[in-house]
Parts: sequence; C-alpha cells; structure tokens
Amino acid sequence: MSTFPRMHVSLYVSDLAATVTFYTAFFGQPASKIKPGYAKYVLDAPSLIISFVQNPERVHSNFGHLGFQVETLPQLEERLAAARQAGLVQREEIGTSCCYAKQDKFWVNDPDGTEWEVYYFHEDAEFNDPRYQQEYDQTAESSQCCIAPAAVAEVIPAMAPMAFTLADTSAAAGAACSPAGNCC
Repeated sequence: MSTFPRMHVSLYVSDLAATVTFYTAFFGQPASKIKPGYAKYVLDAPSLIISFVQNPERVHSNFGHLGFQVETLPQLEERLAAARQAGLVQREEIGTSCCYAKQDKFWVNDPDGTEWEVYYFHEDAEFNDPRYQQEYDQTAESSQCCIAPAAVAEVIPAMAPMAFTLADTSAAAGAACSPAGNCC
C-alpha cells in the first residue's frame, strides 16, 4: 500500500526536548530524525511527515488545531485509554455535536499548547452543542469549529510511548473525513 501523497506539517516549538518527549508518547514511536533544533517523525498511518523547529519567537498556538479521525469506537477507546495512561488528556467529549456532526473525541495539548483532537464520527447533525454555540457567537471574525479549552502548556516528564499506532493501516482507514465531508 502506497503512503503517497504524504502530508507534511512543520511547527515551531519553544523546547525541542519537551516536544520530542510529548510526541514520542502521543505517536507511540520515536522521532526518525533529531538534529540540533530540529526533530522529525515519519508516520505511515496516517501518511504524515511532521517536523519541529526550535524557534521560541515564532511559536503561535492560536492557529486552530490538528487532529485525526479513527475508524471505529474501539479504536477511539484504545487511544483514549493510552492517552489517559500517559497523562496527556486535556478534555473528553462523548456524544458531542461539533462541526455539525455527532462525535466522540478527546483532546491533548503539546508543550507549546498545540491542540490535537482524536475523534470518531457517528453521524451528521443539524446543530452544534450550546457550549460551542456561545463560543461561536463571541467570535466576530468567523464561526470556529471544535474549539478546545485554552491550552495548558506543561512539560510532562518521561512519558512512556503509547501502545498503539496513530491510525489503522487498513484501506478503509484512509478517509480523514466522513463521506459527507465532515471533518475537524
């Protein structure tokens, strides 16, 4: 199975060592490359290259969030249990309607406050939960989707890697959005 095209993301970070510790636990694998001021992870599932450049002056955690959809509820439960065990979970939302979709999800924040959402899509919804609507109404520029709580940037010492791969490698796991186009 080909892993191309492969998405690439690069983030500025303030503390590379703390970032590597966090992402090794979150991704469940070590970095494929670590150099002074730089680290890179090459993931097969999802097909992603993510790199980190230490540059505290350019860190901006208010761009939105990153995330991935899992294929089944048992996969979400497995990832949530591993994230809880590693002390990464910031918030859990079960049966929430966000982005006009019913979802189960949890959130983690890396050491610089970058938010990651891991979610399972149940079905489309015609509304958003009221807790989101209040935040949408307060946002004059646009209606944001899937707003996580304010990031708590803590360095979590010596986290053990999670005992799962980031996503299923089966052919059915390739879609990051529902057939109706709902993604967060």
